[in-house]
Amino acid sequence: MTNIALLAARILLAILFIVAGFGKLGNVEGFAGYMASGGVPAFLAWPVIALELLGGLAILVGFQTRAAALALAGFSILAGLLYHFDPADQMQMTSLMKNLGLGGGFLLLAVTGAGAWSVDAKLGRAAPLAA
Repeated sequence: MTNIALLAARILLAILFIVAGFGKLGNVEGFAGYMASGGVPAFLAWPVIALELLGGLAILVGFQTRAAALALAGFSILAGLLYHFDPADQMQMTSLMKNLGLGGGFLLLAVTGAGAWSVDAKLGRAAPLAA
């Protein structure tokens, strides 16, 4: 069951970022403007898109899972705090909680690794971290 659960978790976490990254490609300028509205320099739009796409794909196939999961955990938490922390707006606070939950899921994946059904396992990197 562990490998099925890890694969399902990777798929569910990855889909959000792959779809979001591809979606941003349709309007990079608009996304850059949105980033700037939160105080993040617009020139970081392309690196963010790359992180979402490449990080999402890495999680999906289980390649360099620990590093990708840590990067996406940090990204999820930071994006939530920068763009969704608005106690006066319940929808924004719900989005913040979603981002924090994603961060937690990625942190768990960083600790457990990708599981046996992954590129990391095929390369001999799937064992959990030592306590």
